[in-house]
Amino acid sequence: MNQAAMHDAARLLLRIALGVLVLLHGVAKLRGGMSGIERLVEANGLPGVLAYGVLVGEVLAPLMLLLGFHARLGAALVAINMLFAVVLAHMGQLGQFNGEGGWALELQGMFLATAVAIMLLGPGRYSLNQR
Repeated sequence: MNQAAMHDAARLLLRIALGVLVLLHGVAKLRGGMSGIERLVEANGLPGVLAYGVLVGEVLAPLMLLLGFHARLGAALVAINMLFAVVLAHMGQLGQFNGEGGWALELQGMFLATAVAIMLLGPGRYSLNQR
């Protein structure tokens, strides 16, 4: 496999991993309802309707990543979603470790870092519009 093909395969792997894992979070929110997220948003002084932005970041954006359709934009939406998640729900955990000794926000951190990597790298050849 040549260098360009390996780079494109790696980009595809990043997109699939991030897209599937974040989409599972979004589907869980769709199934469980949005009321908890609405309360969280309102508790931070924001309009409750902004809670539905999580569906953009955890359903629409992952689908964009999986298809490679404006994947840089999809990755940006996931990154923004993760920043909001940290600020609204996880700020108290920023300096904490979990029971196994890892960072309490390792999942959110990995989602954010992977999204930024996709934004910088682009979707690669195996995508709908290579943007």
